Amino acid sequence: MNYLASNKKLPMLKSMTGYGRTEQAVGDKVFLVEIKSLNGKQFELTLKIPSVLKAYEFDIRNMLSEKLVRGSIDCTVTIKQNGAARPVTINTELAKSYYQPIADLAKSLDLDMSHAISALLKLPEVISPTTDILEENDWNKFKVVLQNAIADIDGHRQDEGSVLEKDLLLRMENILLQQNKVAELEPLRQKKIREGLLKLLEEKVGKDNFDNNRMEQELIYYIEKIDISEEQVRLLNHCDYFRTILNEKDEAKGKKLSFVLQEIGREINTTGSKAYDSTIQKCVVLMKDELEKAKEQVLNVL
Repeated sequence: MNYLASNKKLPMLKSMTGYGRTEQAVGDKVFLVEIKSLNGKQFELTLKIPSVLKAYEFDIRNMLSEKLVRGSIDCTVTIKQNGAARPVTINTELAKSYYQPIADLAKSLDLDMSHAISALLKLPEVISPTTDILEENDWNKFKVVLQNAIADIDGHRQDEGSVLEKDLLLRMENILLQQNKVAELEPLRQKKIREGLLKLLEEKVGKDNFDNNRMEQELIYYIEKIDISEEQVRLLNHCDYFRTILNEKDEAKGKKLSFVLQEIGREINTTGSKAYDSTIQKCVVLMKDELEKAKEQVLNVL
């Protein structure tokens, strides 16, 4: 069946590549969530979140893992204070411990201490942002923001997946087109092999110097050894299974599709090694070319 020519709606395939972005106010804060995704063998997450969300990091990771399933994910959450000043804390005890050595040094060098306060405030950890934790009510609102960003990247992945699926179906159609040509050439190939062997024997041994019955048995044995009918049947089955997987409801299909492509490659390679026919070899080369293109695309499939 020609899937590309069919009016049937193509089943959905998802890419691992995508981008999602959501900016939304939660209380006195404006959260900006950005998610980028590239292909990867497993779920690999790089997460950057502000301190107010640290207590919910495990929940955030779980939400991303559950929805995005696989890929190299980069998620960054930033906060704007919605016009309000960002609260800070001053570590008074630390500032005092810094002050005395500075005062002693200034006295010994006869330096002016009028700018000591500004210098103290610039020292490490004297001033730090308030480490408040987001209240549960605001956390529930933030989850909606995160879900919206996830939905945004998921939509992007679906759009990319639709393009991938059309291309993969095209690759299968092209492989099967060459397989059909091989099937048409197979009877002629056997005839050519038989005639070639007989001609060689007649030239080297002489037409009347070998047993025709024995020769016929040897020919049958030889032709059976280089028969490619089983490889062709398995190739058809693998291609059908590949297209069946595309119709399955599971979102994550990339690994399974990759395994099937490996099996398709084995049958194509075996066909080429047994062919002993230049025209069939050309078909094999074209099938291999389509297979490599399919393998490259499957690397991006969820």
